[in-house]
Formats: sequence, C-alpha cells, structure tokens
Amino acid sequence: MRSSGTTVTLPAASLVRRRALRVVSLLLAGGLALTGCAADVASTAGTASPSAASDSSSSTAAETGTETTSPTTTEETISSTAAAAEAFLATLSDEQRETVLYDYGDATKTTSWSNFPVTFVQRAGLNLADLSDEQETAALAVLQALLSDEAYDTVSGIMGGDEYLQQNSSSTEQSLGQYYIAFFGEPSDTGAFEVQFGGHHLGINATLDGAGDAITFAPTHLGVQPAVYTDADGNEVQPFDGIYTDAFAFFDSLTGEQQAALTSGDVSMCAPGDTCDFDAGAGLTGADLTDAQKQLLLDLIANWSGMADEQTTADSRAKIEATLGDTVIAWSGETTYDMSTGDGISFSISGPNVYVAFQAQQGSAGADVDGVSTSGWGHVHTIYRDPTNDYANTVVQEAGSGMGGGNGPAGGTPGGGTPPNGGPPR
Repeated sequence: MRSSGTTVTLPAASLVRRRALRVVSLLLAGGLALTGCAADVASTAGTASPSAASDSSSSTAAETGTETTSPTTTEETISSTAAAAEAFLATLSDEQRETVLYDYGDATKTTSWSNFPVTFVQRAGLNLADLSDEQETAALAVLQALLSDEAYDTVSGIMGGDEYLQQNSSSTEQSLGQYYIAFFGEPSDTGAFEVQFGGHHLGINATLDGAGDAITFAPTHLGVQPAVYTDADGNEVQPFDGIYTDAFAFFDSLTGEQQAALTSGDVSMCAPGDTCDFDAGAGLTGADLTDAQKQLLLDLIANWSGMADEQTTADSRAKIEATLGDTVIAWSGETTYDMSTGDGISFSISGPNVYVAFQAQQGSAGADVDGVSTSGWGHVHTIYRDPTNDYANTVVQEAGSGMGGGNGPAGGTPGGGTPPNGGPPR
C-alpha cells in the first residue's frame, strides 16, 4: 500500500468532470466505445451551472463526432464500467496493477473504507495523488461509467468540497482531497468484481456481477463538508441539495401524528467496520405510510441505492419496497429545509432490505472557513447498507480498527464531534 502522508490537490468538481470526459473522448477516438460514459453531465444537484456542463458536453461531441449516452440497463453499466476499468489498468505499471487489484473474496474490502480520514484508516489500492494525469483521468472515467449523471455530480461535488477545505479552511488534516481506487476481482462483463473508491467523505463499494446481471452499492458512505461552496470556476456547489430536497419532501408529506412518531424514534448509525445487527428501534413504520408517502421514501433511499442506471435502480427499489412495511424511520433535528438556522438533521431508515443513516456532525473537525458552514448542516456523514447483501455476500463483514469510533490524536475524535443519540464520533 502507498503511504497516505502526502497532500494532494484534486481538481475542482467541474475540472474533475472535464478530465473524465476527455478520457472518454480519447477512448472513443481509439475505437473503444464506452456506452456508459455520459457526455451530458448537467447537474441536478447544484454541482455546476447548466451552461458549463452543456459547453463541456458539446465540445466532447465535436471532438469525437460521436454522441455518448447514459446506460439504462444493468448489462450496459457493467460492460462500460469493465471497459473503463480495463482501459485504466492498461495505463498502469506492473507494480501499480499489483497494488490496485485484489482477489474478489479478499476481506480487505470490508476494512479498507471508512468515514475517517485516510491518515486514520488506510485505504486499499492506488492513491490518485500518485498517478499521472493520464492515469488519474482514466481512473475517474471508471466512476463516470459506473454512476448515473446525478450520482457522478454528487460524487464530484463531494470531492470538490474536500479540495475547497484544503485550500480555504484552517484544517491541518494532511489527507484532505486524497482518494483511492481499488478493484476486487478482475474487471469483466461476464464475472463479478467490485470497484472501491473513496477518501474521507466518500466510500463507494460497488459490486458488479455480469453473470447475475446485478449491481449493488452496499455498503457506501457519502459525506459532505461544507454543504455549500464556490468552486474554482465560480459555480455554487451544493452536493447534498437533492438528498435534502427528497428528505424534506418526505417529512412534509407526513401528518402531525406521523411526524410525532418519526421524531420520537431512535436515530441509529451502523458505521463502517461495524458488524451491525441492524436493530430498527422505535420510530415511524412503513406500514403507517400512504402509497404516495412510500414512494417519497423510496425516492429518498434511491439517492444511495440508485446510483447507477435505470434498471439497477428499479431492481433495488422493488426489493426495498417489498419489505417497506417492516421498515422503521427515525428523525431528529430541524423540521424545515433552512440551512441558515439550527444544527441540521439526522435520520435513519432501517428495514429487512435497506439501512440508511444520515447524521449531521456537530463539529467542523478543525476545518473552519469564515462565512461558510462546516458543522451541522455543513458537515454530514451518511451510510447505506443492505442487511441481506453487503459486498454482494462475497465476504463476512469484519470490524475494522478505528472505523466505527475510537479516538483521534491526543484523545480527540477524528470527526471533531459526537453525533446525536450517542452514535460513534466521526
């Protein structure tokens, strides 16, 4: 494994997308058609201005003379992601390939991702800081092939937030902006492999099974800090706006009685490294929702379970909906979407086929920026898991040292605060 002690500056969110698009152009020009690499990256989550995304898409099409479209089926996503992964691997030395590739069943996949900085928990694979520009662009193309446009914009916004903190905050954390990529199993459109990608505020574990025509993102960590920032191109970026909008659409649909049950529940956190019994606790149950409210809840969950194509999203939604009546939702914090007041929100959704935890961190972890919220609304960690299918059941979940709690340097917490309801510090 590479040391995580060096500091790296990742491109701003818009530049990340442009570099990924450039590698798609090069690959298409070379005769390798990546059907899952979308040129249209217009942001619905506030990551970049529509005009900027449109300009980027137009230039790509003009360079290649080919229109690229997002995949709509699981098969297309697996094929395009495998092709992008193979193209990335082709840019690496033998030593780098050995570092980035693991056996499919290697239990390292359960202990090498976290919601702690990479200086606390070593990630698997290659640090993007150690890659050439060509290699880094090819690595990001894997993400673009895997993710829907909206999910890719969210991920780009998360990464851009780390860069913003590195450049503008008082944080002394040396790993801000460092991200790693690893593959468990040889990338293929006929077998199974996992793409693991992440850093402090991001941990994607996507298992793609060509033989079973299935993709799962369980478990995954999405985090954000700050909630809103301005990128290098002057665009206002708000990576979690879509999640917040869906969360409050669900909350606002509830009656007063339903809201009382929801807010009297127990918000939980099944953190990375925990072997979790997924105890639902008290709260509002899916059985007490109307059909319309159930669909709003499923829309919210899809921000984690539906990060790929339409078919994969529909399949995961149907699985979760089948046991939604036994799913428990709990909520604490603010009851209106107004980031100018209060300390943010926390909620958990726990059922037989889904677990989502969303928790505002009551601390900035030392990443303070004048006039910018980096705590509460401005610092959120989330976890998505599937109690029946984490890592596509390829390994037994192993508890990882320091990933679900514990102390940072000099007894301090790495996350700079304790979440609501006594959850582990992050």
